[in-house]
Amino acid sequence: MLTGDAWLALAIFVFAYIIIVSEKIHRTKIALAGALAVLVLKIMPQEEAVRTVDFNTLGLLIGMMIIVAISRRTGLFQYLAIKAAKLVQGSPTKILIVFFALTAVASAFLDNVTTVLLLTSITFAITDVLEINPIPFLISEILAANIGGTATLIGDPPNIMIGGATGLGFNDFIVNLIIPVTVISIVTCTILFYIYKKEISVSEEKQRKIMALNEHEFLSDRGLLIKSLAVLFFVIVGFILHQGLHYESATVAMAGAAVLLLISGLEPEEVFHEVEWNTIFFFIGLFILVGGLEVTGIITMVARWAIDVTQGNIVLMNFLILWLSAFASAFIDNIPFVATMIPLIKSMAEVGHVDVSTLWWTLSLGACLGGNGTIIGASANVVVSSIAAAHGRPISFTYYLKIAFPLMVISIIISNIYIYIAYLR
Repeated sequence: MLTGDAWLALAIFVFAYIIIVSEKIHRTKIALAGALAVLVLKIMPQEEAVRTVDFNTLGLLIGMMIIVAISRRTGLFQYLAIKAAKLVQGSPTKILIVFFALTAVASAFLDNVTTVLLLTSITFAITDVLEINPIPFLISEILAANIGGTATLIGDPPNIMIGGATGLGFNDFIVNLIIPVTVISIVTCTILFYIYKKEISVSEEKQRKIMALNEHEFLSDRGLLIKSLAVLFFVIVGFILHQGLHYESATVAMAGAAVLLLISGLEPEEVFHEVEWNTIFFFIGLFILVGGLEVTGIITMVARWAIDVTQGNIVLMNFLILWLSAFASAFIDNIPFVATMIPLIKSMAEVGHVDVSTLWWTLSLGACLGGNGTIIGASANVVVSSIAAAHGRPISFTYYLKIAFPLMVISIIISNIYIYIAYLR
């Protein structure tokens, strides 16, 4: 039975979400107003609201935004953009495929937010030269980041949480998830190619224009470039090793940002001006809104219903958790949902004597891939859409939904088939 506070939290969340979807008011304003309503109506005290904010995510975002803002001044991203374009003869469709593959692979071994932060700068540089719409490339990179991040322990926060709770290691995730992730990547990239091949076509003249450019001319500050690359290298190594060293990814990112600020010779004010503060405060508001659902028991209630309705049938459990995780993660942050599901799946094993080993891969696929469903379904989506808006190329909620939601559903269908064939026959 839901309490009065639970109904209030749900009403605030639904109302805020409707306004965000309508895009009548800036989403950061609505998220912060909704968070304020949660506090003013005493659904949870301020101290608890602060605890619902994932400062690891915020620290990672801010740290990488600072590193990217400084690195951008060297001309590195323009250099990489032109180099990549020339390698595929300036063909936009080939660039889309190459960037999709690069994003997916990078997101498997780095945090997917870090990957999209780096690649969006390159994307805008290359689409500016080709004079084409960057949105098809940005959407493909969002999808690729969430798909690629599903493959490994360190690629996406839900996997980190599952691994920490179960003792499953890096190799376990690779072995169990690389096949569906690879198939989903190929299918998604192929569909995107056919959706956008006419929209991003350019004349041979513009392709020749790309081939005539000298990428080395865009490297404007070689001293700062060396410093940026050195810091970026150690940050990437830090992301790969951070679990073994017992550091959070935010610590690695903020350490890199602090060091680069110190050695760059730039003043903090001019660098901080380029941080996407709209994105940061949107996340703060969203974390508190979802926290209201969590502390009032709504997320737990939904998760328990999912377990009870299957009545111990392991096949139904897998399918229900897969689809529930996917749709829940498309519309609310997947982190609190996964945090709720982990102890419940463990209790199923203890109380019902059910073998839940396959449910961890089901939960991972559903939560990670489900984030592709909407523009606020995962951190990478929000970051890219905020950067796009800052560049004067906003990605509307409805446009993204029209392209990405069907692709998300296809990815879950593929996952469903894989889980059944690999584990449940």
